[in-house]
Amino acid sequence: MAYWQWGNPTSAHVVLCVHGLSRQGRDFDTLAHDLCERAEALPGGIRVVCPDVVGRGESDWLGDPALYQIPIYAADMLALLAQLHAQAPVTTLDWVGTSMGGLIGLALCGQPGLPLPVPVPVRRLVLNDVGPALQWSAIARIGGYLGLGGPFASLDEAANALWAISQGFGPHSTAQWLALSRPMLKPAADGNSAWRLHYDPAIAVPFKQATEASTLQGEAMLWQLYDQVTAKTLLLRGANSDLLSRDTALAMTQRGPHATLVELAGVGHAPTLVAPDQRDVVTGFLLG
Repeated sequence: MAYWQWGNPTSAHVVLCVHGLSRQGRDFDTLAHDLCERAEALPGGIRVVCPDVVGRGESDWLGDPALYQIPIYAADMLALLAQLHAQAPVTTLDWVGTSMGGLIGLALCGQPGLPLPVPVPVRRLVLNDVGPALQWSAIARIGGYLGLGGPFASLDEAANALWAISQGFGPHSTAQWLALSRPMLKPAADGNSAWRLHYDPAIAVPFKQATEASTLQGEAMLWQLYDQVTAKTLLLRGANSDLLSRDTALAMTQRGPHATLVELAGVGHAPTLVAPDQRDVVTGFLLG
């Protein structure tokens, strides 16, 4: 599993940023830069680590598509934390999870008896447009394009194709969208200068096996995990999100860690944490 690291590599304060289903760790470039800049005045600074979840970005692909599941991803994060702690002791641990990255965070933060390879539990948890109850219509929408990775004749064509399925990310300048799109692409294997999305199309296999009934059955387990979270929690919700309903978001403020809810106007699923106001909310929560 590859990861991108920012800031002071020996800092005892680690912020782990984990991306969404079909994305990769470079999504957090802008946020990581902001966090490191704002933490310069703090003793020891900060270490921001942004993994490419297995099957995405620079990480290896799995031989068995059935293993592209949250429990496997959570186990990988435990292994990563063990490696980070061995490199430099971790005494403060925060988690920023977008969509799938938030569910991985719930799997770790919602099991108090889980033996973490670091001596501290997650202190602050950011759940970016995700919760225990997920809207089936959004899952079906995502399943409609997941695994369809090109080829695309040019970077611009690929960026436009990504934008067509990412309207929920909200307004971005051309430069911002190209910066988000470039790490999502790799040259096609046929060597004809075409581009493909930088993830294993097989991540779609277990995702498309989900049904509305199985999704509803999983809610009880996710709520149980959420109710056991002890980390101070910030919940971001795109005001137009089709994955995280407002009712679910409000319920998350009333139970479990009693998350602080911030809704972002003009954004759906999911905020990219590129816009200054979005970054300010997260950096203020983590460093304030």
